Amino acid sequence: MKLKKYDSINVIPFIDVLLVLLAIVLLTSTFITRGIIPISLPNASNADQLKPDKEIILVIQESGELFFEDRIETLENIEKIILESSKETPIHINTDKNTKFESFVEVLDMLKKNHYSNVSIVTKK
Repeated sequence: MKLKKYDSINVIPFIDVLLVLLAIVLLTSTFITRGIIPISLPNASNADQLKPDKEIILVIQESGELFFEDRIETLENIEKIILESSKETPIHINTDKNTKFESFVEVLDMLKKNHYSNVSIVTKK
């Protein structure tokens, strides 16, 4: 029996494998890019404490009251205080889990309007 000579390679199985790999890459990349805010963080016995002299800590209570350095402040007063610091100053927002989302968005909007990008949301340890 004589063997047939093939002039080309069958690439259909190769394309099938590539399509499966493409699907896997697309699925994993969508899970990686989602910015999910963790609700519960693991315990750390050597965690660093926040240093208020270098960082700004804002607290939003359930009722929507804003606190800065243990004093009740208005959003306008907090904006004036924050504008005195540099744009790279870390800002930590502590908010009650039952706070209206509107209060939280107002604070973030004020920070975004003034081009502060080093903002973190403090969650429970």
